[in-house]
Amino acid sequence: MSAKLKNLHVMKHSCIADALWYLRDEETPLDVFRRNSDTISKLLIAEAMRDLSLRAETVKTPLTKTKAERLSEDVVVVPVLRAGLAMLFGVLELVPNTRVGFVGLERDEKTAIAKEYYWKIPTVTKNTVVMVVDPMLATGGSAIHVLKRIAAEKPKKLQLVSVIAAPEGIKAVNDLFPDVKIFTAAVDEKLNTQKYIVPGLGDYGDRYFGTT
Repeated sequence: MSAKLKNLHVMKHSCIADALWYLRDEETPLDVFRRNSDTISKLLIAEAMRDLSLRAETVKTPLTKTKAERLSEDVVVVPVLRAGLAMLFGVLELVPNTRVGFVGLERDEKTAIAKEYYWKIPTVTKNTVVMVVDPMLATGGSAIHVLKRIAAEKPKKLQLVSVIAAPEGIKAVNDLFPDVKIFTAAVDEKLNTQKYIVPGLGDYGDRYFGTT
């Protein structure tokens, strides 16, 4: 699949592979799960931001003045509630001045269709890069819902960042949004009959926030 989808980026990094092991292990305690989730989130976002525009500025070091570069993009990160919040903390640690939007979607366990219950997004302009973050890209339904609404605002660029993705979700997003780059740490085998990712890691939100 990755050979056919030019905008699918599966990150290969030793630190990501190690952190993902802890996320998958059902015996991983809460604090260890959170720490490794934050590690993966920061590395994924760093990769997603690799090609963002920079501007040259003069900076005074303790010795002299020199030219250095700073991010020039207007970046908005949109976590999909609730699990998307698990990725937000790592993002803000990496890029503290990032603006944040929130989208609340509730999945119907019978139909696996997400219903929106909350939407609060910062102003999006033609100079805004929007990164939608949701740790599990399963059917793609939630991601597509968010991408459609944000695409209507005509941002400069739209990207989707997940920790684990299923082939079905990747294809669904790519079919409708072929220009949206998808960044993930792993592409798993499939969805089961309940539309959960296999082998996956269970419910990301429950494991990160300590709920059941």
